[in-house]
Amino acid sequence: MSLRAFVPGHVTGFFSAHPHEDPTIAGSRGAGLALSDGVRVTVDLADETTILLNDQRGSMAAVKGVLDRLGVTARVEAETPLPVSAGFGVSGASALGTALATNAAMDGGYTENELVTVAHAAEVKAGTGLGDVVGQARGGIPIRLEPGAPPRGQFDGLPARSRVEYVTFGGLDTAAIIGGDTDQLSRAGEKALASLLERPTLDRFMTVSWTFAREAGLVTERVRSTVEDVHQNGGKASMAMLGETVFALDDGLSSAGYDPATCHIANGARIE
Repeated sequence: MSLRAFVPGHVTGFFSAHPHEDPTIAGSRGAGLALSDGVRVTVDLADETTILLNDQRGSMAAVKGVLDRLGVTARVEAETPLPVSAGFGVSGASALGTALATNAAMDGGYTENELVTVAHAAEVKAGTGLGDVVGQARGGIPIRLEPGAPPRGQFDGLPARSRVEYVTFGGLDTAAIIGGDTDQLSRAGEKALASLLERPTLDRFMTVSWTFAREAGLVTERVRSTVEDVHQNGGKASMAMLGETVFALDDGLSSAGYDPATCHIANGARIE
């Protein structure tokens, strides 16, 4: 029997990296937006594992890691309108959706926190993210106060909603960035978090996210030019971590002359 889960996309505005040999403790502090454009994951228990993303067969190490941790083999089909490897948390969403749908298919009896922990650990181990899974599980505008999966990780959020637009120019190598020297990035991330907590509003989130992107040394010329166009037009925009992607609130990008994809801030992951 096929079981299906939906997991929102997630753009991180800023973060600090907190590595640990235990992937359930490793993670990040920071904040982001959960998006109504997300990943729909269908799971069928099977004799051997097959993983497809938008009908294309692939490895998806985080998804394989979830299945291994749950001790099952399955056919996993993930479908998404989101650009892959461009800062939208597709890997984390696929891992979390796999955990939720597999648990339902096997009547496994895991709690939500246990399944989030399984997916978070699998993604950290795969090197594809440090905080998307926990943000996608919570939904809204999650603030990651302490790194790691629940119950170690501690979370808050901003009680706000907005239309979100985005344009993507390509991907960045997440594994290379979070697996390398993250000192500069983490200093900028800690500064951004402290600033957001001083005034926890959506406007402040966007402002400190753009400051973080520049101070962390991650901004490409295409991203810089696009964000500046939005700002000059009176809008709010920043760069998605980690991708060559610009996201904006309301009609920030379209008013600046771009042709963006549109979605809205969404609730957390769910079984369908």
